[in-house]
Amino acid sequence: MSGFAIKGWCPDAWRPMETGDGLLVRVKPRLGRLSRDQALALCALAQTYGNGMIDITRRANLQIRGVNEAGWPALIAELVAHGLADPDAGREGARNILIAPDWAQGDDSHRIACALMARMGEWPALPGKVGFVIDAGPAPILSAEPGDFRIERGASGHLILRADGRPTGSPVPFGREADHLIALAHWFARSGARRMARHHAPLPDWADGTQSPALARPAIAPGGSALGVSFGQIEAGLLARAATSSLRITPWRVLLLEDSSPAPIPGLITDPTSSLLRVDACPGAPYCPQASVETRDLARRLAPVVEGRLHVSGCAKGCARSGPADITLTGRDGRFDLAFNARAGAPPVRTDMDPAMVLAHFGVA
Repeated sequence: MSGFAIKGWCPDAWRPMETGDGLLVRVKPRLGRLSRDQALALCALAQTYGNGMIDITRRANLQIRGVNEAGWPALIAELVAHGLADPDAGREGARNILIAPDWAQGDDSHRIACALMARMGEWPALPGKVGFVIDAGPAPILSAEPGDFRIERGASGHLILRADGRPTGSPVPFGREADHLIALAHWFARSGARRMARHHAPLPDWADGTQSPALARPAIAPGGSALGVSFGQIEAGLLARAATSSLRITPWRVLLLEDSSPAPIPGLITDPTSSLLRVDACPGAPYCPQASVETRDLARRLAPVVEGRLHVSGCAKGCARSGPADITLTGRDGRFDLAFNARAGAPPVRTDMDPAMVLAHFGVA
């Protein structure tokens, strides 16, 4: 599988990434939504061409794991046939749009996202991790989620254009939101920067506003038609049982059913107070070649006893959580470093801890 072994970029359906359990193929549902037929097709494809495991990412995408190189061409053909991937590889790679998952047909979020996708031919070439956020509900719900060029509800009630990393934005005339997003993307592309949040050059006057976003709404939590997925990984068979209607994918490891409130399904989280919702843990070893430690079994044992946010990372990259957590365990050379109020890879307060030492430190027998 050496043809897919490149690291340091975001995979997609046309550019899978080699991991410890085979190729990882990312699927980007349009508008963050799967019809029931698409959901069932995705599950069947994960079982046929992968190892039956599906990831939910922090950008509300899905990843089929364990695909072998020989089966990938047939998989991509099936994904295109089911409307789960664009037949054009360049468009598929560029289509990085995170939309508020509770959008409704014809509302501002839906209207703007559709307009932006319809004009993909006008987008500049952008680095693979760069994307748009459409958060135009009654108040922002994606404020904590990364995204470079943002449309949000302003404190005044009007929509604003905000560059990620800037606390304020500029008002946008109704119907011109896609114009402004594309213009900001072109300005950014000309700068040669890699991410908007780390790009500190003065914005153009039309994008350099003083309007604050409205007070953010809380993220969608499990309960009713919202089903939580621990660590953002689900067996395809379990997802198929849960997909009793069309569903929305959220960046919070929660699936949102459109038309039903299912009975509790073993293996999915329906309790909004579940300790697993406070834990971020990447796949870890042996599933990721970057990781030197197992992560999720340890995270599951720690979750009930630690307070605050817990991040268990297989390496210093911190793929499961880019921001700081109250407690952060980072794998290094088969052991763990422990830090508090820190990102993965931050200077630790304790080093060289094996899992037993970590458990003992937190009083887990």
